[in-house]
Amino acid sequence: MKYVVLVSHGTFAPGLKSVLAMLAGGEREDVISVGLEDGMGADEFAGKVADAISCIKEDDEIILLGDIIGGSPLTNAIEQISNKGLIGNTIIFGGMNLAMALTATLMKDGVDTDMLRESLMNEAKDAIKEFVLESQDDDDDDDI
Repeated sequence: MKYVVLVSHGTFAPGLKSVLAMLAGGEREDVISVGLEDGMGADEFAGKVADAISCIKEDDEIILLGDIIGGSPLTNAIEQISNKGLIGNTIIFGGMNLAMALTATLMKDGVDTDMLRESLMNEAKDAIKEFVLESQDDDDDDDI
C-alpha cells in the first residue's frame, strides 16, 4: 500500500487531512497526519509519528509531505521513518499545500513514483497564483 503522511506545525496537517476527506472520498486509512502542537517537545512528537506510522509495513511506500523543509516536524518524521527501515520506500516534500496533498492522495496508486514526483511538484507550483481583481473604470463612479 502507498501512504500519504502529512506532518506540520500546529493543526495544519490534521486540518489538511480533514479537507482531503471531503475532497477525496471520506476517511482514508492511506492518509496519516500528525501535528506538532504548541508546547509539545520533539520527543513527544516523534512518539506520535512513530505511533501513527506503526501500521506501515516494510513493503509499503510513503509519500511524506511536510509544511516546512528543515522544520522539526519533517525532520522528526524522517527520523522515525528511517528508524523503521522505510526511508528507501519514501519520497519527501516540504512546502505542502492542498493541491499537492490532493494529487498525492488521488494519483499515488495510478502512476509510477517518477510520474508522481513530477506531478506533485507541478501541482504545488501551479497552485500558487495571485488573485487580482480588476478595478472598475473611473467613469462608473461618476454615475453614482
